[in-house]
Formats: sequence, structure tokens, C-alpha cells
Amino acid sequence: MAGADTSQRILDIAERLVQTRGFNGFSYADIAASLRVTKASLHYHFPAKAELGKRLIERYTANFLTALAAIDRAQADAPGKLRRYVAIYAAVLRDKRMCLCGMLAAEYATLPRPMQAEIKRFFDENERWLSKVLEQGREAGAARFSGPAREVARALVGSLEGAMMLARSYGEISRFQLAADRLLGELSG
Repeated sequence: MAGADTSQRILDIAERLVQTRGFNGFSYADIAASLRVTKASLHYHFPAKAELGKRLIERYTANFLTALAAIDRAQADAPGKLRRYVAIYAAVLRDKRMCLCGMLAAEYATLPRPMQAEIKRFFDENERWLSKVLEQGREAGAARFSGPAREVARALVGSLEGAMMLARSYGEISRFQLAADRLLGELSG
């Protein structure tokens, strides 16, 4: 197997496992069995599970930021951007997965510090993007909220992550969509 391709396949499998089981809910043996390779070959690409976890979060964050940039390019108004943002979460949930960083945040205290820092970076980037979109909406009269946009962004991210957990617990995506629609409705100007 080619090195870069194998690394990506390892990350793909690990991402699915974290999104469905959590970081502490899988081992290198699970990945090795899925790839039909030895655990030793996994250690060649990622010597420690903590290194794999950090790289996984970095890749997930980069992909998420790419998706946010695509929203910026495709959607001019803030309400449309917010709907597309929510759609990212809904798509992950429809695939019977959770937000990778949301899952990891639930295990935060048990994770190595480099992973903890990357989780915070993911959420900081989301809050930064949402704050910008919310301010854009307020300036255009398309979003109505009191207080700093950063506080609203934090509440929005926290609410969406929590709505994902509850929707997953009940096996009802409609629970997520109802919460998301209500949140966006309360922000509309």
C-alpha cells in the first residue's frame, strides 16, 4: 500500500470510528481489522493513538473550514449561510455519525493535551465564522439578537452539538432539525 494513501485510509476509518463510538471506543486493532493489515503497520504511519487523534482533528477542522469557505462563496446573505451551516451538521447526523469534535469534547478530560488544543481550535474557528456571519446579518437587518455576536455564536454551536446528541439518542433526526429551525427562526430579522 502507498504511504499517503494508507495514511488517508487510516484516518478515514478512524474518523468513522470516533464519530460512531468515540475516541476511547476503538483501538488500532479495529482499524487494522478493517484495513486487513497488522497493527504494526498502523504504528508506522501513526506511532501513537494520540498522534492519530491530533491528525484526525486537524484534518476534520481543515475540511470543515473548506466547507465554510464554500458557503461564503456560494451564499451571499447571512440567513442562507446559517441554513447551510446547519445543513453540514444534519448531513453528518443523517449518515448516523456525530460531529467528530463534539464526540471528542464529550471525552475531553481523557484526551491528550495536543488533542484538547485542537478540539478548542475547531470550536474557536466555528465561533469566529459564525460571529462574522451573524454580524453581517445584523448589519443587513436579516438577523436580530442582543449582545455580542460571539456569545450568540457560542450558544448556536453548543445548541447544535447538543441537539445532535439528543437526536442520536432518540434515533430521530427530526429532533435536531426542529431545534435548528427554532434557533435560526429566533435569529431572523
